[in-house]
Amino acid sequence: MKFIAGLMAVLFAAGAQAAEVQVAVAANFVGPMKVLAADFEKASGHKAVVTSGSTGKFYAQIRSGAPFDVLLAADDETPARLDRDGAAVPGSRFTYAIGKLVLWSPKADFVDGNGDVLRRGQFAHLALAAPKLAPYGAAAVETLTRLGLLAALEPRFVQGESIGQTFGFVTSGNAELGFVALSQVYEDGKIQRGSAWIVPSHLHNPIRQDAVLLAGAKDNAAAAALLAYLKTDKAKAVIRAFGYDL
Repeated sequence: MKFIAGLMAVLFAAGAQAAEVQVAVAANFVGPMKVLAADFEKASGHKAVVTSGSTGKFYAQIRSGAPFDVLLAADDETPARLDRDGAAVPGSRFTYAIGKLVLWSPKADFVDGNGDVLRRGQFAHLALAAPKLAPYGAAAVETLTRLGLLAALEPRFVQGESIGQTFGFVTSGNAELGFVALSQVYEDGKIQRGSAWIVPSHLHNPIRQDAVLLAGAKDNAAAAALLAYLKTDKAKAVIRAFGYDL
């Protein structure tokens, strides 16, 4: 009993020592991550320091020694590559969300519920994330390919390095419409403004988003705690509220 009591005391003492975890977050997940980071800090005392960007760029930065502890990617392949490269902790990878692609415009009634606006072509610019860097961009290209519209619309592409920059192109008016993440325009069970077509999942490969603990953080208790928190019912409720599947 004395041993167990001593062990519990050590664990509680370790939990009381707040620490920071450096998190690389795919741009589509910034909205829910802000909520999750605040909830995580309240629950654990640890602080999640969030950096957002494209998954492809994060891969290059991590392989070059960027001091991230956790990657929340926009795909499942990048964390798997880091695992194969020895840059991630084996067995730590899991799917935290399944993303949804949406064709969106801030203009009301511009995008119809079936995406026929793409065939009508009454627009000058179509924004999407660079497909080699951002999984949502790859999903957009797959969608256009399956619709038979890629060749016709490719000259109108305005490409962002991340889905965050792509969203900025549409909101600023540099493109009349664009393929963005549903989570960027969705809250409280509905699309907040403008007009949209939620792209049917059969038109592109699943956007399975994986999290992974990076090798340099194998002994980082705060990083492990964050990944554990993402698996809780409370965290899952937040993720669903932003339009993701689980």
